[in-house]
Amino acid sequence: MTKKRKRQDDFQKVKLKVGKRKPKADNATDVNFRTKGINLTEQLKTGTGPTTHRHLNIKDLLSQLHHYSGGVKQGALVGLRELLSLHPHLLDQHLSSVLSEVAAVFTDKDSTVRAAAVRLLRFLAQCVPSERVAPFFPLLSAHLTCAMTHIVEGIQEDALRVLDVLLEHYPALLSARCTVLLRNFLELISQRRLSRAGKGVEERKPGSWTLSTAPGRTVTAQQWRLTVLTRLGCFLQAVVEERPAEERGTFGDFLDGEEKGRGCVTPLELTWEEHAFRKGGVQVYENSGAQPAVPSSFRLRPVTEPGAGVTEGLVSVETVRGFAATLVPLLLEVWVEASTSEQGKTDSAHLLAPESMSLMYQVLTILQLLRRLTPERHQKDDLDAWFRSSYLNDFKHHFMKNFPYGLLEVAKHKKKGELKRTKQQAAAGGAGSVEPLALNVTLCQVMVSLSSRPQGGQDAEWLGPIRGFATETLSSGVRLSSRHLAALLEVVWRLVLTHRSRAVTEELLQAAQVQYQQRNLTLPVRMLLLRFFSRLYLQEHQAQPHIARSKVLSRWLAALPLQLAQLGSRNPHLSAQLLQTVQAAAAWKNRDLLHSLQTHACRLYDPQEGSVVLLPADSQQRLVELVYFLPLLPPELLSCLSRCCTAGRVSTSLAASLVRLVHIRSSLCSWSAGRQEVAVSDVDYFSFLFSTLTGESSCSHGNVCALLGLPVMLAWFSSEKLAALQHAGEDMVLPPSPLSPLSIYPTQQEQFNHHWLIVEEVCHCLETLGSRSQCFDVLQNAICKNLTGLQVVPDSTAAALLRVVSRLLDLSLLPNEILLRFLSDCCLSLLSLLEQEQGIPNNAEKSEAVRDVCLAALSGVPRLLRLVLQSLRVSDLCEEEFSQLAQTLSYLLRQSQLRNHMLANAALLQHIIQDLTRYCQGEAQEQWLTDLLYCYSVTLSTHRGNLGLRDIY
Repeated sequence: MTKKRKRQDDFQKVKLKVGKRKPKADNATDVNFRTKGINLTEQLKTGTGPTTHRHLNIKDLLSQLHHYSGGVKQGALVGLRELLSLHPHLLDQHLSSVLSEVAAVFTDKDSTVRAAAVRLLRFLAQCVPSERVAPFFPLLSAHLTCAMTHIVEGIQEDALRVLDVLLEHYPALLSARCTVLLRNFLELISQRRLSRAGKGVEERKPGSWTLSTAPGRTVTAQQWRLTVLTRLGCFLQAVVEERPAEERGTFGDFLDGEEKGRGCVTPLELTWEEHAFRKGGVQVYENSGAQPAVPSSFRLRPVTEPGAGVTEGLVSVETVRGFAATLVPLLLEVWVEASTSEQGKTDSAHLLAPESMSLMYQVLTILQLLRRLTPERHQKDDLDAWFRSSYLNDFKHHFMKNFPYGLLEVAKHKKKGELKRTKQQAAAGGAGSVEPLALNVTLCQVMVSLSSRPQGGQDAEWLGPIRGFATETLSSGVRLSSRHLAALLEVVWRLVLTHRSRAVTEELLQAAQVQYQQRNLTLPVRMLLLRFFSRLYLQEHQAQPHIARSKVLSRWLAALPLQLAQLGSRNPHLSAQLLQTVQAAAAWKNRDLLHSLQTHACRLYDPQEGSVVLLPADSQQRLVELVYFLPLLPPELLSCLSRCCTAGRVSTSLAASLVRLVHIRSSLCSWSAGRQEVAVSDVDYFSFLFSTLTGESSCSHGNVCALLGLPVMLAWFSSEKLAALQHAGEDMVLPPSPLSPLSIYPTQQEQFNHHWLIVEEVCHCLETLGSRSQCFDVLQNAICKNLTGLQVVPDSTAAALLRVVSRLLDLSLLPNEILLRFLSDCCLSLLSLLEQEQGIPNNAEKSEAVRDVCLAALSGVPRLLRLVLQSLRVSDLCEEEFSQLAQTLSYLLRQSQLRNHMLANAALLQHIIQDLTRYCQGEAQEQWLTDLLYCYSVTLSTHRGNLGLRDIY
């Protein structure tokens, strides 16, 4: 009892009483304390970097691509697209990981995952350039190859969608690995044939392939082949287009092929100023500086970047031939199946269903591209010869059997679900409907490429339907697209070169001429037709007599000048192409073109609305050069040319070139090496130079008089503009005065400079003539009869007359009194104009030229200075003109080349100064009078001594 009572003492129960507070337990916690929270920002973060709306960053999304669930992988792909579209900078950090993970799901078993991968790949291709994708493209190509050769049909179909994305955005990278991918295309539609070599043993025959059929596909075998062949055609097109420019041909612009094969020719630049008036030859180098096209396939190093699949490309003709030997038989099988698929539906074998027509069109397109896979252009003929020897009979048997083909139209009743099935088939096919014209034209291209020029007679039988189709299509007048027209013109070109018959050539070119004569053609179609006729003539007419004698081509050439004149400035590019042909034909002296050019020359060189002033500078240069080839230069044409030179609508260099060309075509030119026949008479030549010299071109031809036994034109200078100036008011011209006997019409600085450079060229031409005395007499007579009666003269014309007279005059020639008085009036009026225009901005160059020509005339023309001084009557001047006269005299006295002449006329000069001193009044005039007296005294004191008239004249 004692022990039990003792244990109870250890665990005594506290008795609670009602109304009493419960005692605290021994282990009670004291809660009377304060707490504060600690916020650890970095430690509590749940993720790093940008996230999607599901709070997943890029590492989470990439890791989810390895999940076993297709839904998770699809969500990860969608999340990647969302994240990268919102934060594009993540591509710079994770491009390698993203591409590798996306490429890995190309072969995923879930179709939704593959579709999401294709969408993400398309998004990435739009954001990332090819330069950044190039290091990772071998990995993409490897996964694409695995997908294309997969045993699951759905994965193969999605692989073609991946191929579409890469072809659209990275064709160069894809074409660099063409060999492996081409083999993948073969395995998509065919398989190896197997033959038993013994019991239980199978072996494969090398190179033996046959079309395959997969019953489990959602589309028919024909639709699947159309899908694959469409992609194969796009892939081959990319391979051809990504070749270097010197190696690949042109499909849409086949006419460039002949020129590109001859190397890039550098034009020879000649300077007329150095060679126009020399009798020596011009040194011309071989190839005109071009690099000759050497037919060699040797390369010092690969042309592609390392790691870009160099060993996988089509590096030789043997590689192309080996691939074609495998593919062409398969294409023939596809053709046979497609052509016979509608036999039970119609009695006409040439009518095809849209699906069959599309499939056959792809077969022909691939055959066309196979011919262009050769690495070098010179190997194309070898490949064509191999195609001819290997497959010509098969092509004639299958392709030409029912040519030309048409579209079979069958009325079908729409059933439930047919629209959805049609959309699925269209998506699987990947190509739209093909017109019968496209199929027939492509077939013509394939077949004419197999024709041989030496054996053109043997091929006439099967080329006949092709020639008939091309002729009928072109001559029907139906408007053709640029693509169809380019193909037909290529067929016509090859047929013309193959047959070498004038009758066939006329028939084909006449059909093409029908297309050319249509109105309102689009610019690409018009340029295509123009290039066809132009290059057919430029490249083949010398080597092919039947082309050179073609009447259709001659009529086409004869119509070009009129077309050029009618075109005007509406299409400079088309005008440039026309000019290139016209210039080449004129250089070859085509009679029909030269006759037409002569007929429409005045319209082409019209100074107001002619092509020579409306077209750009390059075309203007060609038109100016055409003047050299014109048979004749009649007065009407020379009038237009003169106005073109002086109107300012062509550059100064072109105007000077035009003057030189007219000079070369005259009988007075001393340059006889390689000259054309004389095209301009002496009368018209002097008229042209005189009109161009005075700056106002003539409008009508005047009378001809004889001077010194030479027929010289004197009076066909009659300008409407110059006649109108005679009645101009004082607001346009400076009124006459005692110091300015003529009313001077001041020209703008730019116009004066343009005319002044032409004046120098005219003076140079006149100086090269045989008899300078006769030339001066002609010029003197022309000035006296046409210009001395004028009261208003442009300053450029007055300066030009002083310039030409001072350059042509020598010690043996003396001008008559009428010319001297007119020149003195011009000189005095120009000096007065200079004093009045002092201080005008942007006029220094013109003033300098006028001063120089006045000084040259006063020092070089006998008695001219005396006449100028005699015309100065101080009594006729007003007070404002005294200072102007004194300043002019002071300027003349300061010129060293005039001091001897001033001394010879010292008496006249002294009389003028005395009159000025007598009439000078007031202090305002003392300064200029003091300057004049100082200059006069210095001149007399410096040169006083032994001086006679012989030293002056």
